[in-house]
Parts: sequence; C-alpha cells; structure tokens
Amino acid sequence: MENKELITCLWFDGRAREAALFYTSIFPNSAIADHWLAPTDTPGNKQGEEVVVNFKIFGREFIALNGGPQFPHSEAISFQIPCADQSEIDKYWDLLTKDGGQESQCGWLKDKFGVSWQVTSPEMMKYLGGPDAQGAQRATQAMLKMKKIDLALMKNAYNGK
Repeated sequence: MENKELITCLWFDGRAREAALFYTSIFPNSAIADHWLAPTDTPGNKQGEEVVVNFKIFGREFIALNGGPQFPHSEAISFQIPCADQSEIDKYWDLLTKDGGQESQCGWLKDKFGVSWQVTSPEMMKYLGGPDAQGAQRATQAMLKMKKIDLALMKNAYNGK
C-alpha cells in the first residue's frame, strides 16, 4: 500500500476561494493549486460554481470546500503555528486577527473565517516544562493571563522576575 499524507479539508459557506487566497498570502511555501467546478447542480452549489479550491500552506495540502452553512468551525480543531521568536508570533497574530479575527486565550485565536489557530513557540516549553517546578507554575500562571503569547513575560515569570 502506498504511503499517503493526510489532507485537511476546511468547510466554508461560500468563501472557499477567499479563505484559500487569505491563507496563501500569509504563510510561506503556499499557493493555490487548482479548483473544481460543479458539473451539475449539487447540494449547496449550482452548476458551474466553485465547489473546491485546492491549496498548500507551508507546503502541506489543504482543500477549501464551499459546503454551506451547516457546519461552522469550532475550537475543537485548530492549527498550531510553532513560531521561532516573538516577532514571528506578532506577525502571524496580527495577520490572522485582522479584519474580523478574534483573540482568545493562551495564544489561541479565530481568524475571520472562524478557523482556530494556536500561535505558539517551542521556546514556551523551556518555561512551562522547565526543571524548576515553581518557575513552571509561575510561567503557566503568566500564560493563562495572556491572549497573544509574550515570550519575555513567560521567561521573566519562570525566572521569578
């Protein structure tokens, strides 16, 4: 059996192309690949309307489906962006929350399409899972008060500053 990678399908209410263009404008190694038009009337789409937009972000394949209003996005599924540093956290946070995105807690947000993201950094684990248990507790308490992750505040909390 051939080894395949999973492809994520994101369901949208008529905004599949808009979402695919938005995501491919934000992330590196991203592009629209192709699309599929309904050859006949289908549930939610009329003949000739765009049903599917195939695209890549970070080189990973995604499908944006114009499926209708039945299934909105929720926080039960999210995409985690492991950022290298604070400037990268700031960049993705700002891009994904603009134009109707919503900030949440502990590095979580919803973009303008309702898709959930975790804008984080591997550096966080130095503080949340570091060898100093009291420092980790302080860093965790600091993170719980944050919307966007602030690595310097987490580091200071870990170090007791």
